[in-house]
Amino acid sequence: MPQLVLVRHGQSEWNLQNRFTGWWDVDLTDKGVAEAREAGQLMRDKGIENDVCFTSYQTRAIKTLNLALEEMDRLWLPVHKHWRLNERHYGGLTGLNKDEMREKHGEGQVHIWRRSFDIPPPEMEAGSEYDLSGDPRYAGVKIPQTESLKLTIKRVLPYWERRIAPALKDGKRVLISAHGNSLRALVKHLSNIPDDEITGLEIPTGQPIVYDLDDDLAAKDRYYLSER
Repeated sequence: MPQLVLVRHGQSEWNLQNRFTGWWDVDLTDKGVAEAREAGQLMRDKGIENDVCFTSYQTRAIKTLNLALEEMDRLWLPVHKHWRLNERHYGGLTGLNKDEMREKHGEGQVHIWRRSFDIPPPEMEAGSEYDLSGDPRYAGVKIPQTESLKLTIKRVLPYWERRIAPALKDGKRVLISAHGNSLRALVKHLSNIPDDEITGLEIPTGQPIVYDLDDDLAAKDRYYLSER
């Protein structure tokens, strides 16, 4: 039976500061490092074995994966990185404090920007300090100026179909370290969660989610590893 494990990165510096992060690259906090190590320890203690790993181009997800693999004594596993597993792009909200945005625009508007399925935040303005057009990791990539969850799903699923699903069908046990919204995209797809429900799904940092799949990659079971 194919097995997939999803891990959201540990707490990041901007999670702690309550700022919209998106594609901007920030590091883990000390708590985030501990969460990543604890995820690896849990997978090791529960006997989770992986054959191949996938992650984004973002430091917080890459470090979470490496720290977890170190605890599992599996740093030698092959790792594939791709921008399609990046966090949702928060456009013009990038870097802003969520509470300050609530005071300025109202709770309702910020809730729409954060949790609407298909309404993206305002686009990032030209010349923003958070513009990534000169970042070498995105050479040749058309960087979005903003994304809704719907648009995030649209860019994540082709990578799933092209790279991750074939690995699972070949019998590989897959570990993905990514982000709240790129993982929501995968959970929505695998668990057939309706549009109006997926935005309310919380994915905690550093908590491995296990999928037991059938041969067609339909979900037979989904659970937090800490609960088994």
